Amino acid sequence: MKIICIGRNYAEHAKEMKSELPSEPVFFMKPDTALLKEEDFYLPNFTKELHHEIELVLKISKAGKHIEEQFAYKYYEEIGIGIDFTARDIQAKCKEKGLPWEKAKAFDNSAPIGKFVKKESLDINNISFELKINGESRQKGTSKDLIFSFDKVISYVSKFITLKTGDLIYTGTPEGVGQVNIGDKLEGFLNGEKLLTLSIK
Repeated sequence: MKIICIGRNYAEHAKEMKSELPSEPVFFMKPDTALLKEEDFYLPNFTKELHHEIELVLKISKAGKHIEEQFAYKYYEEIGIGIDFTARDIQAKCKEKGLPWEKAKAFDNSAPIGKFVKKESLDINNISFELKINGESRQKGTSKDLIFSFDKVISYVSKFITLKTGDLIYTGTPEGVGQVNIGDKLEGFLNGEKLLTLSIK
């Protein structure tokens, strides 16, 4: 199982990060050790600025490569909520030096994942999702604002990497990313249904 993350897939988030809008999907990887299911998250001691990024997550349901966009919908059956934790201070230092920044994104437990729902129950082009911290709304997004659709992302990634059953694709975060702290309670919602609960320790 691998975790594929799409960067800068919402225009407003790209703006808040002072990044150019991409002309094609941008992706990076997290190892399977980044996955965190229904557990507390322990704040790592190597960062002073850990940021939340709430995302819609696709679960790949069958293997495929060089998938044509028109057939990409056949390769996932469930959609869930996940968080791409980012050590923003480390990422900034790596960017300044032109270095890869996996250590800011791919560290252990950096990809919490919640429950999944069947895509048949959803309007794929209008899925709303939200992150609340301590009961306060921090991030809101909708799939209609994606720069690159789910099908486009699947097709593009599969040109370079074979997708396998169980792989997860984190599809990008909307604006509103920010810091989390010890004691925070994070809740992720998809169309108003709570699918993820996480406490920062």
